[in-house]
Amino acid sequence: MAEKPKDGLLIGEDGKARCWWHGNDPEYLRYHDEEWGQPVTDDIRLFEKICLEGFQAGLSWLTILRKRDNFRSAFAGFDFHKVSKFTQKDVNRLVKDAGIIRHRGKIESTINNAQQAIDLQKECGSLASYFWSWEPTAKDRPKRFDYKTLSAIAHTDISKALSKDLKRRGWTFVGPTTVYAFMQAMGMVNDHLQGCVCREQVERARAALQRP
Repeated sequence: MAEKPKDGLLIGEDGKARCWWHGNDPEYLRYHDEEWGQPVTDDIRLFEKICLEGFQAGLSWLTILRKRDNFRSAFAGFDFHKVSKFTQKDVNRLVKDAGIIRHRGKIESTINNAQQAIDLQKECGSLASYFWSWEPTAKDRPKRFDYKTLSAIAHTDISKALSKDLKRRGWTFVGPTTVYAFMQAMGMVNDHLQGCVCREQVERARAALQRP
């Protein structure tokens, strides 16, 4: 991965500035440009992401991203209605699956969270309605989006509160930092740096989004 510039921006081969963290890795670059920060309201994708963020704990997102297709195959496309029916036999199968992260606790957490997701969907109408109700307001966001400011934010008061509420509902592997990374990726906040070519694209997508 390329050395981190002081301003957090990396100039690509196309001459455009982007958040440095993709390091010009082709797969990571595509993820940065096409996915990260784009607002998502699809329940399956929201469930997938919060589970994968749990798997990421202690690892890099690139590690998870490179295994994402394997995760999708292993967990029935993250259809939480299907995952909720997984049994101990499935757990034993998955801990032997070299294509994913073979962490028994995180595998069991995904099955548990699928069961909780069904209850949440019944209560709120959709996972999207629940998660987007936690979207921060402008006053809850920093005034600047430079590298110094954003690199200091690992979690927020809102991500702490959301984490606490999810845990109260029985979810696991949903700590405040994991939840904030989820919020960043799903477009509930826009943490592309000032000067990144994607920042204004994401702002336009968020402005056009019909909240659930």
